[in-house]
Amino acid sequence: MTIHIHTRYKAGFVLAMMGLGLIYPHYAHARPVSYPGGWTSMLTNNDDRNALHIHYSPTAKYSVGYKLEYWRDNKYTLNAIQVNNLLRRWNQRDSQANLYLKSGLGVANKDTAPFDGKLAPAAFTGFATDWENRRFFVSYENRYTEAGDIDNFYMQTARAGIAPYIGDFGDLHTWLMLEVDHNPESTNPLTLTPMVRFFKGVHLLEFGVSDRGKALFNWVIRY
Repeated sequence: MTIHIHTRYKAGFVLAMMGLGLIYPHYAHARPVSYPGGWTSMLTNNDDRNALHIHYSPTAKYSVGYKLEYWRDNKYTLNAIQVNNLLRRWNQRDSQANLYLKSGLGVANKDTAPFDGKLAPAAFTGFATDWENRRFFVSYENRYTEAGDIDNFYMQTARAGIAPYIGDFGDLHTWLMLEVDHNPESTNPLTLTPMVRFFKGVHLLEFGVSDRGKALFNWVIRY
């Protein structure tokens, strides 16, 4: 089982969170599809939403799980069954690339007027891809969500990173990264977040501050 905790909060507000996670010795990234028989739990809090995702991977090609999200601007909850498919993986001698399709089907519930607790059918889908070697890292993800009269939106996130040095196995590995979040429906549609990633042994730690002074904190532990 893996727990990946991702938190973005206002600078000056101290929040320590920890998780247990599966990460690869060289490719330290939380994957939407785990090893056969593996469980993954992800808890995410950022400017737009709070989310919990728990999934199981029957094979190395797909995972099935439960997704819970609360969207703060529009004040509604989304409950869905999510399926992640590994469409393609490229393994090279010193690098790896992946392409995923991530889709969900469920219901949205908005407790405030005019909905007053009524349910609306909801669905989302999008692609995620990443490539990395020991020096460079890039990733991109998009998603379109349709939730009846409650909400519908498109969002996307991209990351780029570089390792200032190449360490040996067991060393402390460092990455300098930039994350770009684009959500046209959000109060702040574009967010830039420089961050630093540290990876040693079973521990992965990321932290940064966005261009609006909000901090990001990630901690992943393999077991």
